[in-house]
Amino acid sequence: MGCMREQCGTLKNHWYVAAQSGQVQRKAPLPSVILETRLVLFRQQDGQVAALRDRCSHRHMPLSFGKVEGDAVRCMYHGWSYDRTGECVNVPSEGPCGKAFAGRAVESFPVIETKGLIWVWMGGPANPPDKQPFEMPSMADDGWRGFYMENMFEANVTNCVENFIDVPHTVWVHPGWFRDRKGIKVPVSVERTDHSVALTYHTQEDSFGWGNWLFNPKKLPMVHTDRFVMPNNTRVDYIWGEQERGFVIISTSVPVTPELTRVYTLVNLKCGVLTPLLTWAMRWYAQKIIAQDYNMMAKQSRSLADGDIHFRHTPADTPHLFVESLRHWAEQGEVGKAPTPAVKEIEIWL
Repeated sequence: MGCMREQCGTLKNHWYVAAQSGQVQRKAPLPSVILETRLVLFRQQDGQVAALRDRCSHRHMPLSFGKVEGDAVRCMYHGWSYDRTGECVNVPSEGPCGKAFAGRAVESFPVIETKGLIWVWMGGPANPPDKQPFEMPSMADDGWRGFYMENMFEANVTNCVENFIDVPHTVWVHPGWFRDRKGIKVPVSVERTDHSVALTYHTQEDSFGWGNWLFNPKKLPMVHTDRFVMPNNTRVDYIWGEQERGFVIISTSVPVTPELTRVYTLVNLKCGVLTPLLTWAMRWYAQKIIAQDYNMMAKQSRSLADGDIHFRHTPADTPHLFVESLRHWAEQGEVGKAPTPAVKEIEIWL
């Protein structure tokens, strides 16, 4: 059996976040893992970030234990050095100053650094990048403030992204914190395209527990939308009025192993004159919500480890089925009939 990268079909042909920008310094290399593939990141003298396979071609020592010298990373075991392309540029034991050797390269990966995140293309040389990374809007204007959060979930990546756009669970997992059950019927339009699933909630009110008076003291009409974008990206928007107030939560989930997922979440907030203060409070609040989800999903994962997985569904689970159909088709290498665009109208009770 190969690693996830070898077994995931076309899911590897995407950009995944390897680290936050501030985590990659000039002084030392940084390890990261995506699709069970170990990477080493290092920042060059011009500020650009390089990503290589975290495995020296000599004796397979992880390069992340080494050091950065100039524009190369040097292995701590025998001193072999590699540039951003993965070429072996110095072998100290082969000369007074060492010398380069062809045919000893390690795999290199395309990198894009944007808006505080470092994205790595996992498709390999046979599948060069054909798209840009998922857009993580900063929204740092017109009264909006935002911040990043990073968490490791004990759950597979599909269950993570489904949880992030799953509204029905919120009244049970987050009562009193995020949403209380009020017996409200909410019509929802669910649309599947060839790469995304969009949910539009046809209601202008919601129940957010103690947060109602804070986010919507003027009782403005609300627009609530959720969106999943392949392979593992989600966006949740709650907007009141003409963007007078709101919060937007964008997450990109990185499969580390089949049972571990690293999630980078960008929280954007707009709440009038209270926005600067509430941005600080929202970090604590959002982490509390994430901890509740983490605990629930960790319990689910331990149950799933028993095998014999056959989920049962109702119409309220249509978003899950749409997400799973897109991911399953990609995981199978996009062989056979692709999921067709579709729109379904459902109802959920909150």
